[in-house]
Amino acid sequence: MTPLGIGIIGCGVISDIYMKNCAVFPQIRLAAVADLRAEAAAAKGAEYGVPAVTVDELLKREDVDIVLNLTIPQAHVEVGLMALEAGKHVYAEKPLAGSVADGRRLVEAAAARGLRAGSAPDTFLGGSHQTARALLDTGRIGKPTAGTAVMMVAGHERWHPNPDFYYAGEGAGPLMDMGPYYITAMVNLLGPVSRVTGMAAKGRERRVIATGPRAGREIPVETPTHVTGVMEFASGALVQIVTSFDVKAHRHTPLELYGTEGAMLIPDPNRFDGEVMLHGEDWQAQPMRHAHGDGNYRGIGLADMAAAIALGRDHRASGQLALHVLDVMESLLRSAASGRAETLSTTCDRPAPLPAGTGTGRIEEPEMVQ
Repeated sequence: MTPLGIGIIGCGVISDIYMKNCAVFPQIRLAAVADLRAEAAAAKGAEYGVPAVTVDELLKREDVDIVLNLTIPQAHVEVGLMALEAGKHVYAEKPLAGSVADGRRLVEAAAARGLRAGSAPDTFLGGSHQTARALLDTGRIGKPTAGTAVMMVAGHERWHPNPDFYYAGEGAGPLMDMGPYYITAMVNLLGPVSRVTGMAAKGRERRVIATGPRAGREIPVETPTHVTGVMEFASGALVQIVTSFDVKAHRHTPLELYGTEGAMLIPDPNRFDGEVMLHGEDWQAQPMRHAHGDGNYRGIGLADMAAAIALGRDHRASGQLALHVLDVMESLLRSAASGRAETLSTTCDRPAPLPAGTGTGRIEEPEMVQ
């Protein structure tokens, strides 16, 4: 298949891995880069041998089929709508938007124009998580009944020189920061969520920056820093979720899934690698059955969307999936504030699994790639 041209808007730190991986996946080709900081775009353009242009120029380029939106989350919808108006498909870093209402605007605008909207995270397409999906789909733990999703750390002020935005009100906090990885991984395994209950707390009113030129300075905490709850999936499974910036140490694994015939331990959903453990009579490590489990393959969701456009099928890291995950997070926080269970306003299809045994960069059955 002919690769689709990728135009990147936003040349920050995360852009490097996407630019590198444009050369890994044959479905995509880096065509141009842009940033409001012209010097940032120029530096990346020179490094990767592509034109550095203004945002307006990028949106007018005929060799750009998909806009990869790597701007700050607050600009995801504005930039995404601009790309759609220009007739480009759009794929964004997580989260899809700052709110379900804004995310719905983006997804509906894409559908109205016959264009695609996609979003990270795409780590659920990595080797370890696709191996877990295959084990589940072949009945190795029986019917899934329950699980846990746990992300607990002491807080990003320990390592980040400017951690203010992690604690700065709406859209901040551990759930909005890391929840997309954990919830997306579980939706990949179990399908959509139907209802949630949540509770939230704030461990401290102020945090002290531990590193960088502002070390020792206090910053205010304006959002809950420990969010916990239960996700009730349409399939009937109940999954407890905890995301926290208030825990110095724990011994929970990131993801666990329990079924009528066994249990499974699943690696960090912010990574593509890791070992899946399966319990029948005892715990046993499972062989990796899929590609993309030996490195950082951010951009595989973008490549899959390009292949889907060419082949006329659904893409896996879809706008509908990202919107549903955003709805889960927003509903958990709303439930924590109201004290009531919240029924979700969105749903999504369970993403199709990737075929086992495919080589690096390949995301289709061999006979499908011409």
